[in-house]
Amino acid sequence: MTMDSIEKLNTAIAIVEEARGVPLSASCVVHRGEMLEILEGAREFLPADLSGAEEIIAKRDQIIEEGRTSAESMIATAREDVSRMVEQTSIVQAARDEAQRILDEARDVAEDERREVEAYIDGRLATLEVILNKTMEAVARGRERLEGADDKDVLSQLNADD
Repeated sequence: MTMDSIEKLNTAIAIVEEARGVPLSASCVVHRGEMLEILEGAREFLPADLSGAEEIIAKRDQIIEEGRTSAESMIATAREDVSRMVEQTSIVQAARDEAQRILDEARDVAEDERREVEAYIDGRLATLEVILNKTMEAVARGRERLEGADDKDVLSQLNADD
């Protein structure tokens, strides 16, 4: 937006500066009609130009306030996000710690149960070993008797043949 009133005032100033001076005086000679026309035009545009300037200043202030509000909102959001991330990090770390504790506890329980199962199996195998050893001894005794019975049978057969 051009400031027509400023242009008119600059024109008036240029005319006065270029005007012929009155000898022995600070006065100058200007064309009254031309000067009045320029100054009236400036007066005519001045309210519109001032109004436009005020609108620009108001818009500038509004834009600055919107920017400030937006920046404050972004900062608040960023702080909330950081706080949430820190909280989630704390929660995640607590969950990891709890998971590790549960795993360690489960490993301990599993190790205890493994030892109990191995002890039970070892006891059952020891009992089976004793039973098998007794069975082997009984089988060996049975075989010995059978071997001895064969000799007796052979001797009894010899006696029967005589």
